[in-house]
Amino acid sequence: MIFCVSASDAPAASGAYALWLRLDGPVDVRAGKRQGVLPAGDYLYSGSARGSGGLRARLARHMRRDKRLHWHIDQLTAAATILGAFVEEGGDECALNAALEGLPIPLRGFGSSDCPRCAAHLHLLPKGAALPSDWENARKAAESSPRP
Repeated sequence: MIFCVSASDAPAASGAYALWLRLDGPVDVRAGKRQGVLPAGDYLYSGSARGSGGLRARLARHMRRDKRLHWHIDQLTAAATILGAFVEEGGDECALNAALEGLPIPLRGFGSSDCPRCAAHLHLLPKGAALPSDWENARKAAESSPRP
């Protein structure tokens, strides 16, 4: 696992990611027939990138503000600050999501309408909550690496 601050840091291979977002204020969201208001705070969204350009292309799309709203997560990326993404080349989004199972789910069905296993692919990261240790290690490694 690696932590990418920008999409250019991500591999062009397929895999899974957990996007780390920060909302400065509440945001109204919909997930199918469900709707809710997500309060300000940090969130982790698990997704996959299997198409052309892989993880790099998918993260570049998420990190762009100007885009057509297509996926549930686009509602947040249009309003949030993207802090980075935890990336696992060849990984599985449900496995990344499962690593976050102790964190609150703010809206059932968000990001998981095509997933029979997960209640949602979005988790709230409460202040002071710990990330899984391998995630924290990846984040610290990215912080200590010199940027070109």
